Amino acid sequence: MNSQAHQQQSSVEAQPKSVALFVSDVHLSEALPRTTDQFLDFLHHHAIHTERLYLLGDLFEYWAGDDDIDHPYHHQIIQALREIAERGVQIFWIAGNRDFLVGKSFAERTKTQLLEDPSTLLLANRKLILSHGDHLCTDDVNYMAFRSLVRQENWQQQFLTKPLAERKAIIESMRQASSSAQQDKSMEIMDVNASAVAALHQQFPNSVLIHGHTHRHAIHDEAQGLRYVLPDWDCDNRTQHRGGWLKLTQDGALNFVYL
Repeated sequence: MNSQAHQQQSSVEAQPKSVALFVSDVHLSEALPRTTDQFLDFLHHHAIHTERLYLLGDLFEYWAGDDDIDHPYHHQIIQALREIAERGVQIFWIAGNRDFLVGKSFAERTKTQLLEDPSTLLLANRKLILSHGDHLCTDDVNYMAFRSLVRQENWQQQFLTKPLAERKAIIESMRQASSSAQQDKSMEIMDVNASAVAALHQQFPNSVLIHGHTHRHAIHDEAQGLRYVLPDWDCDNRTQHRGGWLKLTQDGALNFVYL
């Protein structure tokens, strides 16, 4: 081995190993082909090299039920997730406000473990709280009432008895109504509530909170603890191309990586 190659190998070996990657709000959709390609590239070239991948909600623009799992578009995503799982990557899922109907069939096909929201864990000597983040937006009273309804098992069971096409039509109607309602809401109402965040930190002290949902990517050094807000993805918007993930390495460092 020549000295240059040896130096390159030593440099790679010196880099702390990736313990976990955290990603949310990719909003995968047939209508967003570049975003889809970027996510598949992320799985094949980045997630494949980590120990754990945490998908923290709204991976899909919407999910009408696991009986839509064999749709050609969904199949490519599911197959890519399964491939990295079979290569040894552990995959974990927390539901978002758009894909909370993901169920056991999806989990089995992708070899993914479904987690509660919030979930806590200890990795690389870091105590972490993981959440999609929408349950922290308590100022948005109308949304919280809607969330409480659709997260009920009885509501979901009844909804899933409807034909797939009808479910998709209902979801599309809900999305349009939500988009219209958001125009009349202040940005503050749609952000997390400080008291809700503080209560979560008090429940799980000395922990780092990682969440998505708000599309307000940032690192908040708050009195109760650190809070990392994951970026949303949109690679089809040429003027506002964005996306990325949070990386935890063996030494306990947390760093954002961008597309």
